[in-house]
Amino acid sequence: ALEQDLTIVPVINKIDLASADVESVKHQIDHDLGLDSADAQLVSAKTGQGIDDLMEAIVTKFPAPTGDVNAPLKALIFDCHYDEYRGVIVHIRIMDGRVKTGDVIRLMSSNTEYKVEQAGIFKIKFEETGVLEAGDVGYIIAGIKTVQDVRVGDTITLASNPAPQPLPGFKEVKPVVFSSIYPIDSNDYEELKDAMEKLKLNDASLVYEKDNSLALGNGFRCGFLGLLHLEIVQERLERDFNQVVIFTAPSVRYKVRAAGKEEQWVDNPADYPDGKIEAAEEPYIKATIITPAEYLGSIMELCRLKRGAQTNMQYLDEKRVELTYDMPLAEVLFDFYDKLKSYSRGYASFDYEVTDYRPTDLVKIDILLNGKSVDALAQLCFRQSAVERAKKVCERLKDEIARQQFKIAIQGAIGSQIIARETVNPVRKDVLAKCYGGDITRKRKLLEKQKEGKKRMLMAGDVELPQSAFLAVLKEKDAD
Repeated sequence: ALEQDLTIVPVINKIDLASADVESVKHQIDHDLGLDSADAQLVSAKTGQGIDDLMEAIVTKFPAPTGDVNAPLKALIFDCHYDEYRGVIVHIRIMDGRVKTGDVIRLMSSNTEYKVEQAGIFKIKFEETGVLEAGDVGYIIAGIKTVQDVRVGDTITLASNPAPQPLPGFKEVKPVVFSSIYPIDSNDYEELKDAMEKLKLNDASLVYEKDNSLALGNGFRCGFLGLLHLEIVQERLERDFNQVVIFTAPSVRYKVRAAGKEEQWVDNPADYPDGKIEAAEEPYIKATIITPAEYLGSIMELCRLKRGAQTNMQYLDEKRVELTYDMPLAEVLFDFYDKLKSYSRGYASFDYEVTDYRPTDLVKIDILLNGKSVDALAQLCFRQSAVERAKKVCERLKDEIARQQFKIAIQGAIGSQIIARETVNPVRKDVLAKCYGGDITRKRKLLEKQKEGKKRMLMAGDVELPQSAFLAVLKEKDAD
């Protein structure tokens, strides 16, 4: 808002609370935001105190919208949602010109055209007005089938009298975090497919394609805008569509160049190229952390362990510090946010933006059960973190896998090099129970016979991972 030179009216809410510290908040408005705290509106949304004064301030302090009604139509798309009876309802703000029912509009980013069936404004319900003019905020319905045909930030104009240039600032969103989704029960794949299609109708930023795992069956490989987006999709699948699903370990998109091959994008361990890797790059972020000064030491140590490089530290006041770090996005995906909240007792705030790609030493960790790779548990990670990551996975699997008649070796490997191992010992019959005394060679013979039998079982036996094992490994938050 400050960059766009917009009018700002500070509002201090919850003044009815006994713990409300209005003077401290006013100091932050003056010191941190650079605004005049004398203009702050004191309100309590719960009791209604100060609401009338807030409404009056909105009317008097905010300037009236500008725009030329007679100019070619320029309308900014700021949101949209899907209605199963009317298709996509597009939320727009008219900058110049006017649009009315019956007009043929053009979406300038995709150059597609639609006929306006209804136009109106937002009240408690949609109120049809038939026309929207410069300065209006409202909606249009134009027979658009899916929300992926509409892009937030795009410009709408008239096909008959188009604007020469779209409104500035439009950027096509690209996923930065990737994860695969599988149903708990493979028979529920069709239900999950229907749920993903319905979710896509209301979430144009969700990107997915079909995926398959030998261990988990059919599923989807999905791209998300960030960790929050991933959690929202997971929550909506479970709450709105009653889907019980497994999310594989989240990953970022790497640039990888194998020896003698062209550079390629890799976000799935299954696509990691074989052979020698000449170069690899991973996305970096600019992380901004605001924390009480008393937790500064532990948070700086956490960022150091996550390969963060401090670029700035600024005291906002006597009690709060702002830290700025450059760090790999991959390090934030697992438990960084949870540890940050734990170390600061919930007082630290965290924000980030992707900046660029930088060289990294990337490896693929394979998890083996008796020498057989489990593709759903494979991970891409920084080489120096590989041993610790592999040990964690092996330890959690050991706790979940039931003992068999034969030994089960759980291994973490980089190529042919084993970097971590846990063993699930076999259950065995006490073959020496009937030997009360006698020569030791008799006992050795019985034990050797049992050992040979275990070897034959190992050659023919197969280990099936229970779903609880996948959940234990992949749900980092619950396990740590």
